[in-house]
Amino acid sequence: MNLPSLRLKSNSDRRLRGGHLWVFSNEVDTAQTPLTALQAGQEVQIVTATGKPLGLATVSPDNLICARLHSRDIKLGLDKSLLVHRLNIALSLRERLFDKPFYRLVYGESDLLPGLVVDRFADHLVVQITTPGMERVREQVIEALVQVLKPAGILFRNDGAARKAEQLPSYIEVAWGEVPERVALQENGVHFEAPVHGGQKTGWFYDHRMNRARLAPYVAGKRVLDLYSYIGGWGVQAAAFGASEVMCVDSSAAALDQVEHNADLNGVADRMTVVEGDVMDALRELKGAGEKFDVVIADPPAFIKKRKDMRNGENAYRRLNERAMRLLNRDGILISASCSMHLAENSLRDLLLASSRHLDRNLTLIERGYQGADHPVHPAIPETSYIKALFCRVLPV
Repeated sequence: MNLPSLRLKSNSDRRLRGGHLWVFSNEVDTAQTPLTALQAGQEVQIVTATGKPLGLATVSPDNLICARLHSRDIKLGLDKSLLVHRLNIALSLRERLFDKPFYRLVYGESDLLPGLVVDRFADHLVVQITTPGMERVREQVIEALVQVLKPAGILFRNDGAARKAEQLPSYIEVAWGEVPERVALQENGVHFEAPVHGGQKTGWFYDHRMNRARLAPYVAGKRVLDLYSYIGGWGVQAAAFGASEVMCVDSSAAALDQVEHNADLNGVADRMTVVEGDVMDALRELKGAGEKFDVVIADPPAFIKKRKDMRNGENAYRRLNERAMRLLNRDGILISASCSMHLAENSLRDLLLASSRHLDRNLTLIERGYQGADHPVHPAIPETSYIKALFCRVLPV
């Protein structure tokens, strides 16, 4: 295989040897191998300062992460054959873990396919490509998915912010077969339909599957408030697990329509209500109306998307959780979640503690939850670990 080389500076190979898959632009010997000579998405051979091969990668010459390794064997380029092999390995894990075909099939670097995410909804696949290297082999991705899974349809949801950072075009496109506007799925025995064409991300968030499974003993016979409900992943499951009443709050009317539809699918519509509006405004209005709940679930979008957002984001998490605690009954349960990779679990814990002390409440942690096993964590890449869910008991002093 005759590929151009990307030579690293002296000692800059340590991270790759330690298991990492990324090359940063300041690690490249640009005098020997200028990044400007390479095209976005081009496949290269990564070599040490002495010329020893480390593996194959695709490049993003204009980004800080300028290359992502996909193979440590320099004979295995990024083509259909490698994609099929990696898909089969990813599939074998998911089939071992789940008895129904509803899961994240490919989780980027953790499945050794940087820049590729695939969510499976039985016979339908929703795909996200976030790097020029994976975009270059887009057709091979389709062919490999068809060969391994024989789906009824493949939808590309290539409209995320990561593509903009890579200067890739934004598009939503059915690339194979047919994909309806809404697809069916099951999670923890509960039925849903997800709006894969127009919903958030791929239409569904499989990452909190195991945390939502933990709801059952906390919500049975209780009044539950689900904040940032989206289409009811938490709220509908709470009702299905026996909650006496569930209120879902979200700013999207379309998402709340889907909450009601998903509630109907499970025969729990009579125990669910929806409130459209800004969550922080809704919390203030609920407090003013004297509303109280036994369980409050706060699973907001990422308040901290970049390190520079840390201070404002931490303040937002604190305000949200403090207002949520104000609505709890005397012996209430707060389930506080975060998908902000930059917010460590200990930081979220400290924010919750500070909020409880400000309200003169006692807070104890009962359970800690993380992303499901279909979102495996690459131990060398902390960015692959992002989900936190803290189950807290909140008591008066």
